[in-house]
Amino acid sequence: MKSSVEVLEDNKVKVYVEVEEVEFDKDIDKAFKVLAKEVNLPGFRAGKVPRKVLEARVGLGPAREQALRDGVPEYLSRAVRENDVDLIATPEIAITDGEETGPVEFEATCEVRPVITVSGYDTLQVELPSVEVDDSDIAEAQEQELARDASLDTVDRAAAEGDFVLIDLEAKRDGEEVTGLNTEDWSYEIGQGWVTDDFDEHLVGASAGDVVEFSSTPKGTEEAADFKVTVQSVQSRELPELTDEWVDENVGEFDSVEAWTSSLRESLAESKLSAARQQAGTKLNDALAELVELEVPEAMVTSDLNQRVQGTIQQFQAQGIDFEQWMQATGQDPESFIEGMRGQSEMAVKVDLALRAVAVAEKIEVSDDELEREYARLAMQYQQKAKDIRKAYEQNDAVSELVAQVTKAKAFDILVHGATYVDENGTEIDRDLLIGDHDHDHDHDEADAATDAASPDATTDDATETEATEADESDKDEA
Repeated sequence: MKSSVEVLEDNKVKVYVEVEEVEFDKDIDKAFKVLAKEVNLPGFRAGKVPRKVLEARVGLGPAREQALRDGVPEYLSRAVRENDVDLIATPEIAITDGEETGPVEFEATCEVRPVITVSGYDTLQVELPSVEVDDSDIAEAQEQELARDASLDTVDRAAAEGDFVLIDLEAKRDGEEVTGLNTEDWSYEIGQGWVTDDFDEHLVGASAGDVVEFSSTPKGTEEAADFKVTVQSVQSRELPELTDEWVDENVGEFDSVEAWTSSLRESLAESKLSAARQQAGTKLNDALAELVELEVPEAMVTSDLNQRVQGTIQQFQAQGIDFEQWMQATGQDPESFIEGMRGQSEMAVKVDLALRAVAVAEKIEVSDDELEREYARLAMQYQQKAKDIRKAYEQNDAVSELVAQVTKAKAFDILVHGATYVDENGTEIDRDLLIGDHDHDHDHDEADAATDAASPDATTDDATETEATEADESDKDEA
């Protein structure tokens, strides 16, 4: 087989393939073996009819047609691998010679992944929640705990946010009661934001004995209702005094305010650091995607979108939820549901292209040892043998995709260690504290998570597991 590539416009190439007659005859022979299983001839067992007999009976045409259908995709796949053509869509194939006799020639117009450059990736700045714990954080945490032991005292003043009001609530629409919004003696904390968007605003300033009437739209509905709220009393929440004695009686293992405060400071610091770390990968991807000015190929967006939709449906099925019923209950249709994910897919494609660009700029390569470690990691993840994982990738022509994933993980790792992290006030966050003591070359856990989420061409987990299982079963059959 001979092949060559011509670069076209709009991220397309044309692959030319020529298959010699002797080589293609092997495909014709395979096709005759398939036909032999479908033809019943006296004196021959099923599937055992010789090619010469079949050729005499049905002619060469049907077998050649079958050989073209089966062989051309395989030859194109070989040509794509040999010429490093990074396909992102199904090629358009045209057979130019050999449909009836002789050598086979065909050409395939292929849409390929754009190769871009991104400037500024080495100076990314990412805004994250602050990881610093100040006195207000401590006070808020202590107040929440004190509130568990708080008392409500009736006060003779207008209600303010944070107060509790004992109310009778009426809601009607066209003279009919609105289901679920009519009650008596309801103790409601102003500031909770329940009932309607402006419900709390109408209660602030009301005193015991007041009747507040207004029209507003109940949450979860689209039509306004007429409300009548009778305020029976206004109550203020009184917190107990924070003392060593109170701490000793109410906060488990601590016997003093100082000890409890010190522990709170440590736990809040860990919580804030965890929250910042959880957002770091996503925020870093967002910042990277903003560097991509290219209009991303629709084929890549569609591919990623299909994977996201299928993944969501599989998650629903795993949880025993009927997807169609869920859409009906949430008032969605398939088209709007899919379009709602389009933005995520466009972002993912930009991140994919940008990470590949970073990998090229940084001259990142994947060694054989790194690839073997990735097979071993996947083997542990799917409880398979590393050799079976490798075999599955090789049989499915997916090794290059796995290499791309590892390459992008290493690129992301560079970004993680090179970015500047600041809080909402612009104060720089200690990078070492945020990302921990990572091995720059080998620890790609964060990068794996980011690139798995971002990459539109990654082999899916389910597919990987299935392929590995099939490879294992194939080994057993051969044995």
